Amino acid sequence: MATSGGSREGSLEAPTRHPLDWKNPQFWDQSALDKELERVFDICHGCRRCVSLCHAFPTLFDLVDESDTMEVDGVAKSDYVKVVEHCYLCDLCYMTKCPYVPPHEWNVDFPHLMLRAKAVHYKAHGARARDRILTSNDRVGKLAGIPVVEQAVNAANASPTMRKLLDKTLGVHPDAPVPRYHSNTLRKRLKRRTGLSSNAEPAGPTRGKVALFATCYGNYNAPALGEDLVAVLEHNGIEVTIAEKEQCCGMPKLELGDLDAVERAKDANIPVLAKLIDQGWDIVAPVPSCVLMFKQELPLMFPDDEAVRKVRDAIFDPFEYLALRHKNGKLNTDFKNALGKVAYHAACHQRVQNIGSKTRDILQLVPDTEITTIERCSGHDGTYAVKSEFHDISMKIARPVVTRVKQAEVDHYGSDCPMAGHQIQNGMQDHSSTEHPIALLRMAYGI
Repeated sequence: MATSGGSREGSLEAPTRHPLDWKNPQFWDQSALDKELERVFDICHGCRRCVSLCHAFPTLFDLVDESDTMEVDGVAKSDYVKVVEHCYLCDLCYMTKCPYVPPHEWNVDFPHLMLRAKAVHYKAHGARARDRILTSNDRVGKLAGIPVVEQAVNAANASPTMRKLLDKTLGVHPDAPVPRYHSNTLRKRLKRRTGLSSNAEPAGPTRGKVALFATCYGNYNAPALGEDLVAVLEHNGIEVTIAEKEQCCGMPKLELGDLDAVERAKDANIPVLAKLIDQGWDIVAPVPSCVLMFKQELPLMFPDDEAVRKVRDAIFDPFEYLALRHKNGKLNTDFKNALGKVAYHAACHQRVQNIGSKTRDILQLVPDTEITTIERCSGHDGTYAVKSEFHDISMKIARPVVTRVKQAEVDHYGSDCPMAGHQIQNGMQDHSSTEHPIALLRMAYGI
């Protein structure tokens, strides 16, 4: 291994994250990027602890092992992109495996290096039509949310013939689960409700009033998820409103490398959310990737933006919020129904928020309920699993999760990430259905 300087011992200190220096011209320099890719790939080649996490690392190690030198210097730089395209920024390598992350002097941040490589590639080459469509959630959702269009899109997505055509023309795998679209969106549903006046007291960092960031997926594809969340919060006496307006959080564009689009999403969302916080509302979003975007990625991209920091400190994962209420004696634990045996998949983008296993902790409060927690990636990523060239790999990544669910012989299974839940359901191949943990909690309350 050609790594220079420093100790080979991993750091025992907690990982720290440096801001993403994307406004620096050096960030976009291809030769500087290639040099850093070679340096980090060399460290990863000498370690190989992350080989089981995703397909990026096996791809890298195969390139090295099949090269003339059997070292990173034998890998053509033009092949680096083969590693980059398999990274979907789950952050697990950084948060759970790599011993060389900052403050270690080797300063390895594999996900953000992959993000840099994606951004440089996007700026130089753009993206194919399929990838632009798959990451334009608001635009597609609004179009597919028109009642006549909704029916046509959902029918096409359920048709084997149309799915094969979609595979050939756009590159969307015919066996990949794709979400349904709803013209009766979450925002429309919540506008029609009367709502509940708050009688909840502050508890820890929570103020007992929640403004919901619906998320594009929750709004157009899974409105029932938002309704379940509102029902649970209101059952706990918490007043709920919805953000006046919102755009996609920007995570799909981040994974594409379109950082300018991420900035535009930030400019649309942050002022609205910061205003709600100033008015006394906490922010809760039902999709872990969206919470992570506001908690981590935007603060690292815009470290000097005071409003971004304000939102970072006031946005919560649903079960994180409920756990904070429970810690301070403010959670309703009068459950009416047992859940039996539950296989709970901990979503990657929730795990790397460093909030602990809050979903498991809350569900375990339900009497006569046994939770099997599965901490392994489902391989979905939002877009990775639906792409024709990656779908089979994604299902291979999901296989250990599916196996654990089957072995547990459970009454219910699901994930904090609704897309991961459908990926697991796709692997089950037994006509069973995923159930989101929030839906299970509502079931336990009997509401």
